[in-house]
Amino acid sequence: MGPLPTVPEYRGVDRARFEAEIVAAGRPAVLRGLCAGWPLVEAGRAGPEALAAALRASAGEAPFEAWFGSPEIGGRFGYSPDFSGFNHDRRLATVDQLLDLLLRQRGHPSPFSIYAGAIPVARHLPGLMPGLAMPLLAPDRPRLVSLWLGNRTRTAAHWDLPQNLACVVAGRRRFTLFPTDQVRNLYVGPLDFTLAGQPISLVDVDRPDFEAHPRFRDALAAAETATLGPGDALYLPSLWFHAVESLDEVGAMVNIWWRDGPAPLLTPLNALYHAIMTMQTLPPRELAAWRSLFDHYVFNDHGDPAAHLPEGARGILGRRSAETVARLKALLLQALGR
Repeated sequence: MGPLPTVPEYRGVDRARFEAEIVAAGRPAVLRGLCAGWPLVEAGRAGPEALAAALRASAGEAPFEAWFGSPEIGGRFGYSPDFSGFNHDRRLATVDQLLDLLLRQRGHPSPFSIYAGAIPVARHLPGLMPGLAMPLLAPDRPRLVSLWLGNRTRTAAHWDLPQNLACVVAGRRRFTLFPTDQVRNLYVGPLDFTLAGQPISLVDVDRPDFEAHPRFRDALAAAETATLGPGDALYLPSLWFHAVESLDEVGAMVNIWWRDGPAPLLTPLNALYHAIMTMQTLPPRELAAWRSLFDHYVFNDHGDPAAHLPEGARGILGRRSAETVARLKALLLQALGR
């Protein structure tokens, strides 16, 4: 397996160029030094103790879920061999407790794997928020800011629904990225029993088993990689698969998630669940007919499917309102309750 192509890199990008060139391209991009001026990055550059002091100074006492794996998993969190559970334990911890454990593991030849992902900063570390400015996003754009904290860990390839600016604060991170259309070659695990909400690839991207996962070679042909240090950021478009490896004994990353359109009340993954349940066993001819209907009504292959109707007659195809959403939810609940 030779070296993968690297993600394109940019420096000194402003909001106008970010939106017009990078976001519009719909591809990952490395933004070198984007967050270098954050106080938290400066603390991370000073070492684990300085990072821990900065985090403790901003942290509350509310616990969050953290993952703990034995040395045998080598930092790779996943399922148990029979898929009945996971290969790690999940326990509640505070920022103070997690930092104590991370600092205590340094220098150990076979450390336990420690990882906490998607810690909401506004709730658990509110003092950090003023120092996490993101000039690439309009100030009034809704966003979710989260902290990743752990040691040398490996996150399986997965996708996230929002767009993401993954900003490395401490340690180095290596990303391996795959376009969404590589889903057939990534051997994705269960859709309805996941590690953290999103389905994950079962392939170990660092040590793939090509006998068990032969199509992963095709995924690698479309893959890109990026290694980031403190102050660097990676732009991740919605639904791109990405595997992440933290390369140092203590690592931290801030994710800034946002969506361009109005946030759906339910993730489209729920629609996928429903489609699988209702359509997967249909006869081929009927399934092909439904594909045509989805292309027309959902993906708008032929333009606005309700353009010929007056606004008042468009129903759920018309302008979204609280009333139409409530009516559709009632219809779905009624159907699912049968």
